[in-house]
Amino acid sequence: VICMPSMDLFKRRKRSGEAPSDDDSEQLSRAVAVTRRSIFGKIGSILGQEQVTAATWEELEEILIGADVGVQTALSLVERVKSQSPYKPEDVKALLREELVEILNRAERHDESDNDALEHQLANDVKKPYVILMVGVNGSGKTTMIGRIAAKYMGESYVVMAAAADTYRAAAIEQLETWGDMVGFDVISQQAGADPAAVAFDAINAAKARDCDLVIIDTAGRLQNKTSLMDELAKIKRVINRQLGRDLDEVLLVLDATTGQNGLSQAGIFMDTVGVTGVELSKLDGAAKGGIAFAIAEQYSLPVKFVGTGEKPGDITLFDAEVFVDALHTTDEASD
Repeated sequence: VICMPSMDLFKRRKRSGEAPSDDDSEQLSRAVAVTRRSIFGKIGSILGQEQVTAATWEELEEILIGADVGVQTALSLVERVKSQSPYKPEDVKALLREELVEILNRAERHDESDNDALEHQLANDVKKPYVILMVGVNGSGKTTMIGRIAAKYMGESYVVMAAAADTYRAAAIEQLETWGDMVGFDVISQQAGADPAAVAFDAINAAKARDCDLVIIDTAGRLQNKTSLMDELAKIKRVINRQLGRDLDEVLLVLDATTGQNGLSQAGIFMDTVGVTGVELSKLDGAAKGGIAFAIAEQYSLPVKFVGTGEKPGDITLFDAEVFVDALHTTDEASD
């Protein structure tokens, strides 16, 4: 096992003064191509006019709402831009970019405010293993994102383990084990129908025994049986914290970017129960309305931490607000 100097796995490159890698930027830009062409590309059209009119603001609001930015966020966003009295369409575009980036960065700053002590302790190897609880509705792409995260950090010499705590579906256990075989990480599992908290308990103990750096715990997402699911997630979290002797490190909500505004209600439900710390957007490469990232950040102060950018294990990238916003506003000709 290679001892790493820090286990701050989700540290955005800009925090350390480095620009995002060309590969990460390219992946993120490629992933938002559908959103850019179908929705955000219309912004360029209305701001390509000679002057800003009342119709410009109305059309801008409509485009943002259509992109799943959300009514509340879209209205307040346009009002903030409008209040600065931009004279030219290019000024509107520049101010809009600033506001969109600020929405995402504000959520990141909110997240960072509680992480100074965590980063210090991880740097001194006090909080090993780093534990992620993955939540989200069935079909959101949780298991696939686990496989991709594992592949990413195994490529950086971290030792990764996963726990198949979605025991309600045998297929979920099998899918995670398939990812483990493909990527090369251990999966702790029991038979279908077992107590999910018991699987999490076993995983934490196994991670300690095997000196693992990172443990990712899959969970069920049966919102049609909301009360029992939330009770179960709360129990899993309590068991993990008890075995760690501290709070777990991340509760990541996987949102299918194609579901649009349904993602907002999902975020609210999971936040109330398990204290979500960040969002992973799956299937963004197929989403015509990727503006959900802004709605989540504005309404819940939840930062987007990962983006799924395709189908392969390596199709995942750390989220970067400026790259994301610039990719949405880049014309297809420029991006080509």
